[in-house]
Amino acid sequence: MPTFIAPDGTRLAYRTAGSGPPLICVPGGPADSRYLGDLGGLSAHRRLIVADLRGTGRAAKPADPSTYRCDRLVDDIEALRAHLDLPRVDLLGHSAGTNIAVQYAARHPEGLRTLVLVGPSTRAVGLEITGRTRRDLARLRSGEPWFASAYAALEALTEGAGGDPEAITPFFYGRWDDAARQHHGAGRPRNEDAVAHFAAEGAFTPRATREALAACPAPVLLLTGEYDVNSPPRSVAELAALFPDARLEVQPAAGHYPWLDDAGRFVAVTEAFLARYG
Repeated sequence: MPTFIAPDGTRLAYRTAGSGPPLICVPGGPADSRYLGDLGGLSAHRRLIVADLRGTGRAAKPADPSTYRCDRLVDDIEALRAHLDLPRVDLLGHSAGTNIAVQYAARHPEGLRTLVLVGPSTRAVGLEITGRTRRDLARLRSGEPWFASAYAALEALTEGAGGDPEAITPFFYGRWDDAARQHHGAGRPRNEDAVAHFAAEGAFTPRATREALAACPAPVLLLTGEYDVNSPPRSVAELAALFPDARLEVQPAAGHYPWLDDAGRFVAVTEAFLARYG
């Protein structure tokens, strides 16, 4: 696995898959990037450059835990761009990783050609996703055999009454089957320090980020699943409205990992968007 040195001296890593124009991919979590796989076969069209965020996968743990903070991770992506000697990048982020990608767009618009946000978080721009929004969306799954227990846990979590986060996992997948269970097990964050510091005080500057995004010249694709309680379509539409050139795609019957639920559709939509710009 190739490596490079971050500005603070931490040795970071990335993996590559496929061929074609490069696409830097930022995982969520912070978790081992292997859960992204080859994004449902997108590697047939793009050379995926999948970053291991510091302290995850094969990337080293930093000497200073405060550098796990989201805004500091933006510097790592810029260092990766420079390491690859790319004047401008196509950048894809998933889940919590979209907070890094969005802040990259705000701080380095000159280095960005296109931006793809999959199952995006809205924390970097300060948009609240209400418990009611999540519960309303979850009720679309009321016919599922696991619904009653999962919904009870979601209700407790969103109302501040406790609840087991693991119990709501089926809502994150379009199909809660053996493949989804295996994927969930492999994609859990392992580095507690990285998780604890990711959203620490100072990690997000929503007003400044929103102002910068309003002038972002890069075209943006925001793709979320019809059933994604983490990134409800209604909330992702609000995020899309912050960009001057944005397209919202809601993938039918998909959850938080749309490349697993319908790889063909996910790849077709994403590659068509990227190909339009070179």
